[in-house]
Amino acid sequence: MRRKHRRLSRDRPKQQGRQAVFGDSNIVTAFSEEHVERLAGLSKAQLRYWDRTGFFRPSYADEDRRAPYSRVYSFRDLVALRTLGVLRNQHQVPLQHLRQVAKKLSHLKDALWTKTVLHVLNKRVVFIVEGKPQDALTGQLVLPVPLKVIISDMSEASKKLRQRQADQFGKVVQNRYVVHNAAVVAGTRIPTRAIRAFKDAGYTTQQIIHEYPDLTEADVRAALAHEERGRTAA
Repeated sequence: MRRKHRRLSRDRPKQQGRQAVFGDSNIVTAFSEEHVERLAGLSKAQLRYWDRTGFFRPSYADEDRRAPYSRVYSFRDLVALRTLGVLRNQHQVPLQHLRQVAKKLSHLKDALWTKTVLHVLNKRVVFIVEGKPQDALTGQLVLPVPLKVIISDMSEASKKLRQRQADQFGKVVQNRYVVHNAAVVAGTRIPTRAIRAFKDAGYTTQQIIHEYPDLTEADVRAALAHEERGRTAA
């Protein structure tokens, strides 16, 4: 049985041969504007301006940017945006120079991210990859920004996004911006109708949880009860 996902266009080519640094299955791999705003320290206005001007576009985007959740960012996007946010908001690196940094980050091979340290001197950025300078700057290098640290911070923060609140277990909710207002298990994007479909196909509660590891037995019971009420009302 296939689960349905919203189709979004990908603005940048898919990266091949991804390394473990960006392939941890415990990390959330799709982030909304709200997530990026909170985790990367950038405002929605900045994100939308950068997208509109072509400075930094999300990996997955709806052609109609006015639609809810029309911008979806990858974990790699999140790390790059956090890096750019630190350089722009904390160290006042000019946007024109930051464009060069963003371009270089976009072409940086996955395996080199944890081996790269950025240094800022007079509001300009120099890349140090595996201990070798990538740009010629004279003078003392100060203000190191190791990408390894940013990746680690974003990894831990993104994992916390998967943690549900205690009052969300065993509850069903609806939100017009989540799965087109379909009833879902609270704290997830799992529609109750999908759980019912598995049940109708002969799946046990444990088998359903195997398909959706974020669910509990209470979640499955609540979803099935919701679907049963809907059928009775119909």
